Amino acid sequence: MNRPAPVSRILGTGHYLPEKIVTNDELSTYVDTSDAWIQERTGIRQRHVAEPAIATSDMAAEAAKRALEAAGVAASEIDLILVATVTPDHQLPATAVFVQQKIGAGPVPSLDLAAACAGFVYGLTIADQFIASGAAKRVLVIGVELLSRILDWKDRTTCVLFGDGAGAVILGPAEESTAANGKRQGLLATHIQSDATLAQSLWIPAGGTRLPITAALIDEAENKVHMKGQDIFKVAVKNLFSSSKKVLEKSGLGPDDIDWICPHQANLRIIDSAVNMLGADKEKVLVNIDRVGNTSSASIPILLDESIRSGKVKSGDTVLMCALGAGISWGAAIVTI
Repeated sequence: MNRPAPVSRILGTGHYLPEKIVTNDELSTYVDTSDAWIQERTGIRQRHVAEPAIATSDMAAEAAKRALEAAGVAASEIDLILVATVTPDHQLPATAVFVQQKIGAGPVPSLDLAAACAGFVYGLTIADQFIASGAAKRVLVIGVELLSRILDWKDRTTCVLFGDGAGAVILGPAEESTAANGKRQGLLATHIQSDATLAQSLWIPAGGTRLPITAALIDEAENKVHMKGQDIFKVAVKNLFSSSKKVLEKSGLGPDDIDWICPHQANLRIIDSAVNMLGADKEKVLVNIDRVGNTSSASIPILLDESIRSGKVKSGDTVLMCALGAGISWGAAIVTI
């Protein structure tokens, strides 16, 4: 199979992490856990937590500004803003409109996507379609989460996993852009999917129209994240593998053609298991979960930007991204940087 001609490419990346760091040892002072327990089961040593004055849109805007600067694109040139988040500033309106305000973008379509950890891959897929149709030329895609505000800090099955942060990319037409190594730069393939049979395995029961919030529900932490870890582990490994295999087939590539794998940073054991099933070289796997934890929809763009800015991922490198989140929703994408 020949490689498809890319429609869009990444013009620039950026990310933001709050300054405050919470270590495993600090967590162990108010929840029944330990550094050794957390590292053994997740690979996490610490996570970033936003200060009370910081909102989701603040982090998203900072990541967006850095991506715009890296791309050499002005905010006024953006045609569409997509913000993947399950921790919006408000129920109404979309967080994306506050990002639009804060970066100084014009009156363009701005909307939120709620696919949890898979949200960034969903955003890439949608942005690629807008560029393919000619409806947009420059698209800002952000993954951002302020998960510390929706966690039960007494529940060690969830509070040890997550962190706050934001990552962003600017997408534009691929045209005939080539890297120094002669590779055609751009998004080669994407695949997104959802299966609602496990929708209650990772969710927030209260706070919506099904179960409006009450003082009693808050006391019971029903407005916080609830997770059935074993359910998520099993489907995460299976679907990270299946979506990765799907985009490899779509792009006409094999695992050996991939320079880097940039997986959602959910759990180190999940990442290792999925990579083993794929038959890929572990040396190609990008990881920062030890330093930032699981930042949900922000994890892939944060990791990608860190890897590009450090010089690890270079122009012309082909990167496989894959994620699974609540819903259950999952997806993968292959891009040549």
